[in-house]
Amino acid sequence: MTDSAELTTVASVSLATSDKDPEKFAQAIGRSFERFGFAVVADHGIPADLIARAEETAKAFFALPEDVKRAYFVEGGAGQRGYTPFRVETAKDASEADLKEFWHIGRELPAGHRYAGEMPANIWPAEIADFRETYLALFAAFDRAGLRILSAIARYLGLDPHFFDDTVADGNSILRLLHYPPIGPDAPGIRAGAHEDINAITLLLGAEEGGLQLLDKDGRWLSVGIAPGELVVNIGDMLQRLTNKRLPSTSHRVMNPPPERRGFARYSMPFFLHFRPDYLIETLPQTITPERPDQFPEPITANDFLLQRLREIKLI
Repeated sequence: MTDSAELTTVASVSLATSDKDPEKFAQAIGRSFERFGFAVVADHGIPADLIARAEETAKAFFALPEDVKRAYFVEGGAGQRGYTPFRVETAKDASEADLKEFWHIGRELPAGHRYAGEMPANIWPAEIADFRETYLALFAAFDRAGLRILSAIARYLGLDPHFFDDTVADGNSILRLLHYPPIGPDAPGIRAGAHEDINAITLLLGAEEGGLQLLDKDGRWLSVGIAPGELVVNIGDMLQRLTNKRLPSTSHRVMNPPPERRGFARYSMPFFLHFRPDYLIETLPQTITPERPDQFPEPITANDFLLQRLREIKLI
């Protein structure tokens, strides 16, 4: 692995190596995150048959009639659970809404849980068999993979490998099922405008269709290429804030496809791994240096930060 200053593309790293040589894996993925805010992860442990089942189930849901899907839209719910229709979410500071529709699944909490006020109950569509079973299994698999990646990030930052365990325990994570329908030549805007993610880290399945780009440090848009079955993982604003921008939350977008692919839909499944709602995001002391003074001197809870950002993207 070359030094981070020499990296010019987001290389793929194997999560399987984290078991054999956790320090080597931590350095490889940490350098990629510090350079790009992104990493590509192979051998992530999410079963291929579960991924295939989840993809087919998402396609079945989005193929339902519009009035059936809209019955699962929660007015005033900030898009946190259930269905959000086409062209509702808008990237921060963008003038055009994104060309997408999506469904959100959150963490299942037992009755009376202390976070029930911040984390609403899930909604399950009656029309699709095994919807609940499929996505709860996928949610759990994403959770496991995400925790392994956070452990590597902790090592890279010189923290205890279990530092993040408590920060994300019962965290307000969200599994998003995304559908970008086929588009015409005169479609307004793009599939997903340039934005940064709100959460700690994002794990994305289904980027093989193409269109995902990140904004590099020199102002160029770089395409993120991955092999089938690999994960794209990126740093979110919460972790950027915690690490005083040592790990950057990089602006990214999903471009419209070339003319020959515009008749094809794009599906993807990002998992937004969040801190627990009451976790206080306070700059890690070891990330503050004379060259990098504290850029976030005012701590904020994860839930307050989430609400602030949801207003900015017009979901509240």
